[in-house]
Amino acid sequence: MSTATQTPRTGTPAAEAPEPQVIRPDRKRTRLGYNIIALVTAAVMAFPVYWLIVSALRPNHEIRSYDQTLWLSSITFDNFARAVKQDNFVTAIQSSLIVSITAVVGGMIIATLAALAIGRFRFFGRRALLMVLILVQMLPPTAMLIPIYAQLNAMGGLDEYWGLIVVYLVSTLPFAVVMIRGFVVNIPVELEESAMVDGCTRMGAFRRVIFPLLAPGLAAASIFALVNAWNEYLFAYILINDNSKYTLNVWLMTFTTERGTDYGALMAASTMIALPVVIFFMIIQSKMAAGLTSGAVKG
Repeated sequence: MSTATQTPRTGTPAAEAPEPQVIRPDRKRTRLGYNIIALVTAAVMAFPVYWLIVSALRPNHEIRSYDQTLWLSSITFDNFARAVKQDNFVTAIQSSLIVSITAVVGGMIIATLAALAIGRFRFFGRRALLMVLILVQMLPPTAMLIPIYAQLNAMGGLDEYWGLIVVYLVSTLPFAVVMIRGFVVNIPVELEESAMVDGCTRMGAFRRVIFPLLAPGLAAASIFALVNAWNEYLFAYILINDNSKYTLNVWLMTFTTERGTDYGALMAASTMIALPVVIFFMIIQSKMAAGLTSGAVKG
């Protein structure tokens, strides 16, 4: 006689309840150690941002004091008022917007076309071109500073927006092409062919079928390009000498004069400069996470 428990209707043995998973003490200690390391790492990385915001809200005499505290004893917005009233504030915003938006939009268009060509077509030197794109990413920007300066000087691109835009656009192309190509090779060719059979042109198939599937990759690549263009300092400082065309990061130098540095206004201006990128990242963070993972492995 069977001792297995049977269901009242079917008479079949009932599924046994899964045994609770027991975590061994050594695994608990390991997990606790990893959590502590993660928390310490997060605190170390977040502290400069916290100190930036705290300093932006502190009065200037407290910032210059030797008795610094981790917490705010008083809050003031005078630092933000002085930062806004600083010379060339509006023109610096205008310059950063022109350079960043143009570089991001132009870079995404060129990167998408290049990724489609590398991912969809077979031509001589395709693998070599992809390898060159990866190797270019390993070059430090300072190694290319002098050649870029000499080339733009010969072309009349110094103190011009287009010269800085070209530099930012080209610097983001290798990463963007490699990332978007990962999405292109993961999109079945049959989808594009089916759309063309149904009457779409190749461009129509790209617009209706391919482009929506590339949206996560474009989001991830665009935030990388925006951060690169918005936060870059070295090339903007070397290639632009006109005060009326300074980008925001170069404009921050105006807070340092012969009489000293206005640290409160400097911290307030730095906080305001960081906000647009943070807001943009928060808006598309879900698409960026999908872009970094979905295009990483060919499936």
